[in-house]
Amino acid sequence: MTKNLNMTQGRPLRLLFLFALPLMFGNIFQQLYTVVDTAIVGRGVGMDALAALGTVDWLNWMLLGLATGLTQGFSVRLSQKFGEGDLPALRRILGQSALLSAVIAILCVLLSQLGVPLFLNLLRVPEELRAMAALYIRILFGGFPAVMFFNFCSSMLRAIGDSRTPLLAMMVAALTNIALDALTVFVLGWGIAGAAAATVFAQCLSGTICAVRIARTPILRFGKADLSFDAPLSGSLLRLGLPVAVKNVIISIGGILLQSIVNGFGMAFIAGYTATNKLYGLLEIAALSYGYAVTTYVGQNYGAGEYTRIRKGVNTALLLCLATALVISLVMIAFGRPITGLFLSADDPIVLAQAADTAYRYLCVMAFALPALYLLYAYQSALQGLGQTAIGLIVGTLELCLRVGFALVSGAIFWAEGLFVAEVSAWIGAAILLCIVYYRHLRRLPWKEN
Repeated sequence: MTKNLNMTQGRPLRLLFLFALPLMFGNIFQQLYTVVDTAIVGRGVGMDALAALGTVDWLNWMLLGLATGLTQGFSVRLSQKFGEGDLPALRRILGQSALLSAVIAILCVLLSQLGVPLFLNLLRVPEELRAMAALYIRILFGGFPAVMFFNFCSSMLRAIGDSRTPLLAMMVAALTNIALDALTVFVLGWGIAGAAAATVFAQCLSGTICAVRIARTPILRFGKADLSFDAPLSGSLLRLGLPVAVKNVIISIGGILLQSIVNGFGMAFIAGYTATNKLYGLLEIAALSYGYAVTTYVGQNYGAGEYTRIRKGVNTALLLCLATALVISLVMIAFGRPITGLFLSADDPIVLAQAADTAYRYLCVMAFALPALYLLYAYQSALQGLGQTAIGLIVGTLELCLRVGFALVSGAIFWAEGLFVAEVSAWIGAAILLCIVYYRHLRRLPWKEN
């Protein structure tokens, strides 16, 4: 039986690492099927299909960011109630979160499908790639309820210290997705549509595994009464979840504007840029995992009134983040060229060389700035655990301004490297702001009550 982890007792280093480790493995599997999906499309369908996938990548990230942001916000209140030991309130929060997630998922499907033509125009998707890009993104948009389902279930489990079930879910989903990718692309010849359909099916499967665990966990068994609409509680949950979700959407808007400029640099550049962007998920795996651990750790200790443990735990997480980022950066710089080459295939050796060079140069820029990304996750997650999610709106706006500002200048003077800098400048600026806000808020905690 899965053990729920009470993070209000014990050494912070051990707790954070034990909680984050299963998430790292789970995220590795999740990113594995993203990477394999990209490699299969690039090599099995062609570089034009890879470029088409890349042109709309930020649209997919926008809805994913909406799902993760909302459910992370909902889970903050759940982890605080778990720390307090208030189980009736915990179940009520779970029921309202489920209701809100279902309604939002349905609305997002309708709005996103209607908006596809507008999105493609805003992204300036080249005409020769537009049909493939539209087909791919429509399938992913249609599968958004599966994304919301998995993120809701996994975030609720993480809030009570269960990081192992999401690991199992992502492992099963990754292996299933890889097998279906190979079947639909290489055997059935469904092309980019097959890859998208395989991803949606895998997300349904991972959500189902987490839902079964919730049903088998006594403290999470909520009844019909918990699903009846509770306006004050729903409002409280949305006040926590919406700022994180809106922040992710704002970041996505910046990414969409950046991608629209990238789309004007030609197919070889788009393909190389896409190849590295697919590795971005691998680069941030540990940061994302540490972030979930920090949010749960801070949320539980805040609910229990253990404020000194919050400071110690976050300091420990910062050191873990910096050490991990340094190791990953060195590996990417040393082996990045053959790794990015796995995604690329073209009949023209000149085009292939241009794409490979773009991919590696972009990867090196990301690697040098990776510590900033890891600090960003640590500080942001600590503030979320404290219930301070509204800062995300300011952070998202700052990232938008930095990303778009650098991109506009780069596009105007046709400076390709400036597009790489546009991405990492957003990380650095956001990390600095979050650091300042976190330490200011830390001083306001009622230390005398500890």
